Amino acid sequence: MPFYHKLGNIPHKRHTQFRKPDGSLYSEQLMGTKGFSGVEALLYHHYPPTAILKVEDLGSTAIELEPDGALRHRHLKTFAHQPGGDPIGGRRMLLVNNDVRMGIVHPTEPQTYFYRNGEGDEMLFIHEGEGVLETIFGNIPYRRGDYLVIPIGTTYRVNTNGTPTKMLVLETMGEITTPNRYRNEHGQLLEHAPFCERDIRVPLELTPHDEKGEFAVHVRAHGRMTKHVLNHHPFDVVGWDGYLYPFAFNIEDFEPITGRVHQPPPVHQTFSGPNFVVCSFVPRLFDYHPEAIPAPYNHSNVESDEVLYYVEGNFMSRRGVDLGSITLHPSGMPHGPHPGTVEGSIGKAATEELAVMVDTFKPLYLTKAALNLEEPNYTYSWVNH
Repeated sequence: MPFYHKLGNIPHKRHTQFRKPDGSLYSEQLMGTKGFSGVEALLYHHYPPTAILKVEDLGSTAIELEPDGALRHRHLKTFAHQPGGDPIGGRRMLLVNNDVRMGIVHPTEPQTYFYRNGEGDEMLFIHEGEGVLETIFGNIPYRRGDYLVIPIGTTYRVNTNGTPTKMLVLETMGEITTPNRYRNEHGQLLEHAPFCERDIRVPLELTPHDEKGEFAVHVRAHGRMTKHVLNHHPFDVVGWDGYLYPFAFNIEDFEPITGRVHQPPPVHQTFSGPNFVVCSFVPRLFDYHPEAIPAPYNHSNVESDEVLYYVEGNFMSRRGVDLGSITLHPSGMPHGPHPGTVEGSIGKAATEELAVMVDTFKPLYLTKAALNLEEPNYTYSWVNH
């Protein structure tokens, strides 16, 4: 995040002696990105984070792709997915490329281990449910509509509190940030940004665990999942400071940008990632030119694939989509509003739609797991209505 935060107890100067009440030293850890040139945080542990008792290979994280690669529009009904598993192991990736993997998780079991992604940042969008994101940086309570952004290297656990939960998951191979055009040279969000720092929820509760034993951390790195068994509880941090930490942002706090005529998708942008952007479509007033057409025009994604995840309300330009639907409109072919929706939008004053859009600048590929959720005739729906 572009602002400094600290939590718990830290020494007055970095890289100096910081002692426990018994006189022994706390263990200092620097977590930084881009070598020593990116954002970073300094954490202080009861125990060295390097104390590993056991290592076990859990297998490859590779994903099997669909065998049919024909170019067409796709529609996945994710609410048809059978719930199961925990918030990590229960994930089902549906659309992937070398920059980002998108999927869902509808967990029914608690996460009994800790998890760390050593390949890139993650984003969880909470469609249903409430709970607590527990991390080495502290806890962040979450609720419906939250984006949870979790930096690379963060050890965490998702506590759903046993509530029915549905999440959209993005696993990236890089960094998730706010868009550059919203920030000044110091990183502060500008006046024209559709949200500000007040809307960002950072860890505010830190409960250090001074506890020895055997604690499993599943680590995704180098294309594999590995189990590290530590000799201490991983949430043993007594304090930290810096610019690298997880945060929450609720989609309801996104302030829409509107105009006299239809505004293009970049006005909805919320986050940037490696070769992709995340946009938030929220309830808003429609265009106010006297002859405005609120529905979008037909357009071709010449250099990007468009993914929409439908959260709530009726999407004005689309028919036949449900809550939890994912549509993929790939580059190489035009897409646009369904028949009748253009005329139907004229004269409308506002929309109550809620959706998350991900535009990638490299092609996405359907996974084999996605085929069980596909509505196969979607690509023909522009002539069958």
